[in-house]
Amino acid sequence: MKLLFVHQNMPGQYREIVQWLLATGGHEIAFLTQRRNPPKFDGVRTVIYKPHHVPGKDAYGLSKVWEAATGSGFGAAAAARKLERDHGFKPDIVVGHVGWGELTFFKQVWPDVPIIGYFEYYYNLQGGLVGFDPAETVSDHAPFLMQARNAVPLANIETVDLGQCPTLWQRDRFPASFHDRMYVCHDGIRTDKLVPKADASLSLGRLDHPLTRQDEVVTYVARNLEKTRGFHVLMRALPRILQERPKARVLIIGGNDVSYGSKSERPGGLRREMEEEVGRDIDWNRVHFLGQIPYPEFQNLVQLSRCHIYLTMPFVLSWSLMEAMAMQATIVASDVLPVREVITHGETGMLVDFHDPTALAQQVIDVVSDPGAFAHLGPAARGHIVQHHDFLTCCLPEHLARINGLLPKAKEITMDA
Repeated sequence: MKLLFVHQNMPGQYREIVQWLLATGGHEIAFLTQRRNPPKFDGVRTVIYKPHHVPGKDAYGLSKVWEAATGSGFGAAAAARKLERDHGFKPDIVVGHVGWGELTFFKQVWPDVPIIGYFEYYYNLQGGLVGFDPAETVSDHAPFLMQARNAVPLANIETVDLGQCPTLWQRDRFPASFHDRMYVCHDGIRTDKLVPKADASLSLGRLDHPLTRQDEVVTYVARNLEKTRGFHVLMRALPRILQERPKARVLIIGGNDVSYGSKSERPGGLRREMEEEVGRDIDWNRVHFLGQIPYPEFQNLVQLSRCHIYLTMPFVLSWSLMEAMAMQATIVASDVLPVREVITHGETGMLVDFHDPTALAQQVIDVVSDPGAFAHLGPAARGHIVQHHDFLTCCLPEHLARINGLLPKAKEITMDA
């Protein structure tokens, strides 16, 4: 079986399935990416390509995203042709992310090769990021800019043979005409590896003893400290949390860049802006900014957390939320539709109004001060992820079934391969 995976930031959503295919053996796998120093997978032919064209800084706003997508798409198509010409590699199936346009021209390269495309987000004026924050002014141009961004998925729904969405909320962002051409299945969480750990501990330079599950550890994780992931709400809740729980320590994970939404206009980014706003009311000796940390350290951090905070505007769910649930964390999260798909208030976590830092602070204080009252949440959260989002037992079988549905019988992949 020959498989080609395509994602500009390898491995993206395909980390687990690529590793599983390698472990089962008998497959020839190539991965096409723009990432300059991608992770190495023994047995995967990694091909780094460059976009054929990149729009200039002064490119017309309504066509800039499409211009970039066609540049990436043509670059990826040229790399695919070269892969076949130089190495004799023609895949039996292509699996890739449509968001950056990389798959747009693949049917011109291999008309007979089926494609499964990952559809992550469709921009709408209602129900998503735009207009959610009442403090943010929505430009009159926003509807036009968002629909212009949708040119990429609108073109690619005709390119792929089948689409994939990781959650129902994300699927429902797309037009109804897309739905019967998509299946909904998450990338998958390795609940066999992500487990609770009663003796988890963490040493920090400024402390003379390691933190353990006996300490009042509050954690917050995001790729970057930004408004989309509620960092400003967290910071506004910290003064009260720290005042009412004098032994609590808050561990914050995330870089100082922006992954989604607009950047802060302040030098030093949103973190500096929030430090100036609430800094005088915070005991900084008990707040630890750890930056972006290696995955095993993230795992250890969540395992010792007494209360894990997950905040997001209505947007794509972070893997870290489901991973924290798998590790049996007691979670306080924002009450928005994508979060409600995995967390039920009072059953698998606690939900608070995203816009209300006072409510967030009170809920965290309640969890930290009386962990026994919330002890049922972690096991129930893990049970939900195991039942609905476990990679090996739920997601992998569905993904393989969808791949096999596009292949001749002789090419099908079996779980016991």
